[in-house]
Amino acid sequence: MLGLTTSLVLIASMLELSVHAATVLHQHQKRAQCAATLTIAENVASTLQAHYYNTGTGMYNGGSLWTDANALEDLHNLMLGADVDTWSTVADGSYIGKSALSSSTDWASLLGGANDDAGWVVMALWKMADYKSARGLSNTAYLNAAATIYNLIAGQWDDTCGGGVWWNTAHTYKNAITNQLFLYVSADGYLRGGGQTYLDNANKAWNWLSASGMRNSQGLWNDGLTDTCVNNGQTTWTYNQGVIASGLAALYAATQDTTLLDQAEITLDATISLLTDDDILKESCDDALSGGSVCDVNQQLFKGLWTKHVQYYLDMANDSTRTAKYSPFLGSQTSAVFHYGTDANNDVGSVWYAPNQGGSIFTPKTSTSGLEAHVAAAKYGPC
Repeated sequence: MLGLTTSLVLIASMLELSVHAATVLHQHQKRAQCAATLTIAENVASTLQAHYYNTGTGMYNGGSLWTDANALEDLHNLMLGADVDTWSTVADGSYIGKSALSSSTDWASLLGGANDDAGWVVMALWKMADYKSARGLSNTAYLNAAATIYNLIAGQWDDTCGGGVWWNTAHTYKNAITNQLFLYVSADGYLRGGGQTYLDNANKAWNWLSASGMRNSQGLWNDGLTDTCVNNGQTTWTYNQGVIASGLAALYAATQDTTLLDQAEITLDATISLLTDDDILKESCDDALSGGSVCDVNQQLFKGLWTKHVQYYLDMANDSTRTAKYSPFLGSQTSAVFHYGTDANNDVGSVWYAPNQGGSIFTPKTSTSGLEAHVAAAKYGPC
């Protein structure tokens, strides 16, 4: 039996960790933001809403459920950073928000079996809930919807390939992004008060990912596993390299295990070294030349997701040295988006690494991606 003094020390330590976990998400919202970069971000967001958002449907014309989820998350991430209420009505008027507010929503049906889409929707619901909380508004419906969806994702874990969540409910593929998102929403969900099951799932997800073989010898994550449960060697998309980092940092915030941050930076550093052109992110499908770009409707969003999840990584790491390490790179991305990626109509295209020569694609996904680069740099880039 533990002595009274030892027990009190253990209880105090547990309380300290719990308090840290409960506050880590909110303490970073007070970080000074770069006003000039925020202004650029607000201009891009205004164009995104004016050119693509349909107030009647609550969706983005040319978007999809998961890309819409990210756009909604980004608008609220921006409003929290800039302390503005420009798009305060979008949450409740959006398709995702209306679904959260309705007690009759069948989330399993709405998600269509896509477990990765489910993760993105959870993150959007949380960010909208954060905004509502910051304004003293009720966010219960958003939090309840996120919890319902989380449980659907968690139920898709089984022992095939030693563990992992399936990409879809048809159980056709185990891949990186679905499980990286599961790591993130589990660790972040724990920090938000979700309870021990969330933390257990986060640890389980990282243990499985780290043993899965999906991270290659360069430190980058390939797309997924073959039917025989080995790395399939498919494309190392930029977003895979960002979401793993934010997930590991959230798990660090819950556990204070700094080796998780070291693991994250293996991949972040590899991204900067290997997935760039002249220090600017370049997706393998990007091409500035006319007729060159072949990025599909999903891939058009990936680079911005990397920057957003570096923002979340730095939020959770809460380490000035690590911030200083990635700040210049985030600054380079926002500059490239502004100077190379933005057209005369203030839409952002898919190509950041060079001036557009006809190959850049302009869609709500590419504008959302550019918005993410600006918002991340406003918080952590040079000013």
